[in-house]
Amino acid sequence: MNTTKDLNYRLYVQKETGFTRTAFQSEFAKYMVIRSGDVETVKKNLTEIRKDFMKGKGELSDNPVRNVMYHFVVSVAMISRICVEGGMNHDVAYTLSDIYIKRGDKCTSVEALIDLLEEMQLDFAGRMRALKKEEVLSIHIRKSIDYIFEHLHESLTVKDVAKVVGLSADYFAKLFYKEMKITVKDYIGEAKINTAANMLVNTDFSYLDIAMALGYSSQSAFISVFRKYKNLTPKKYREQNYLQNMSAKQNEKLYDKEIPLKTAKNAKKVIDNKI
Repeated sequence: MNTTKDLNYRLYVQKETGFTRTAFQSEFAKYMVIRSGDVETVKKNLTEIRKDFMKGKGELSDNPVRNVMYHFVVSVAMISRICVEGGMNHDVAYTLSDIYIKRGDKCTSVEALIDLLEEMQLDFAGRMRALKKEEVLSIHIRKSIDYIFEHLHESLTVKDVAKVVGLSADYFAKLFYKEMKITVKDYIGEAKINTAANMLVNTDFSYLDIAMALGYSSQSAFISVFRKYKNLTPKKYREQNYLQNMSAKQNEKLYDKEIPLKTAKNAKKVIDNKI
């Protein structure tokens, strides 16, 4: 089916009605707050989301409940993957995803789905916070790691992070290396590139979108750093790994068994195309 005509029409309608889609950087930053385990900020973000849940979101179905359900599926899928990247056990994260999608499929109102979305985000954030507390690190290093993951979308320096934790840049750098066995610069670099790798595998965002979302000055700068840590260009990495974790068996488990067939196909389309 040729979608060009429908695409052009919808873009025209969006322009005429003043619709502005939520910027990827803003959406991504909220996911990173969940990954960091910052429960209080997650609560604040959810309060804002509740004021106008559909603000900046595309219409995925004419049915209001199904429309929100599709957005819910996208959200829980992205959050589970980002939390795995942040250290959550793979089986725990994806089983939680299964549980929440199944519960969402039983919701019969928009309000119930939004309530479940809030519960899901706070659950993941709380588990990430507990995970971080298991690490035996000084308060300064724990705080610095939280700050780094909350601000991956920015350009970060050792001086920036040291200032946040109230230490001189030199002392902070030495303390960080002593406890983490890696330099601050490399820790930030690895965190950004591991997140970028996750996005390359699980989304269709362009290299420029990912570069901007992670605070790089340009696409070429991002490619250079990516090659340093992964020994591959982003293009080659995506070609080798694209959606490898979205196997047919996993899709069947996530959707066909938990959501009616028609809904399952559309939900998969939402995740595959991130619309």
